[in-house]
Amino acid sequence: MERSATSATAIKEPSMTKDNKNLLLIDDDPNLILLVKDYLEFRGYTVTTAENGREALDILEQDLPDMIICDVMMPEMDGYTFVEQVRQTERTGWIPVLFLSAKGQSADRVKGLNKGADVYMVKPFEPEELVAQVESSLKQTIRWKEHQAKGGENARIQVPYDVSLTPTELKVVEFVARGMANREIAEELNVSQRTVESHVSNMLGKTGLHNRTELARWAIENQMA
Repeated sequence: MERSATSATAIKEPSMTKDNKNLLLIDDDPNLILLVKDYLEFRGYTVTTAENGREALDILEQDLPDMIICDVMMPEMDGYTFVEQVRQTERTGWIPVLFLSAKGQSADRVKGLNKGADVYMVKPFEPEELVAQVESSLKQTIRWKEHQAKGGENARIQVPYDVSLTPTELKVVEFVARGMANREIAEELNVSQRTVESHVSNMLGKTGLHNRTELARWAIENQMA
């Protein structure tokens, strides 16, 4: 559980219309949930809440938010595992994710971003900065969707023509394309999770792709799965 969420010095501004943007807020601290939810709703957003990653995944099965704001250290399922799950499917992989965490070391930030978060904010934070980060992420999503509407959606994933995967990498990418998490792949192949992560990292380096979602799409397009 992570405490000390927001600065008490922030001054609220008048509510603004946000075109009914829906945010999913995930944290096991009820006080933070109340504070952040109240502030975001005051600014015009609709906010759905969850206490942990597992509960949030159940919510995503029913409805997709425009953005996710997520704590890192939570019971049941932490933020890292949750974001990995979100990034594994095209249905949810596009959703921008903002991590809120009391862990502010450089290594923590790097880990959060490598796990799939788009933004990493450290507690305590200024509510105005949170709103600014939310608005920036939503604008990026709008630009991405506009690109997709102009034909980007039908474009095949492009990788170097001479990419060569090892037999083990081929097995790993097949499981990635099936939507399996690194832990599940490790159990299937009887290797460590770190070994699987290394294979995924190597394949991203070889292909020039940016994340597991693109890697899975490339594998599917090339009938590897």
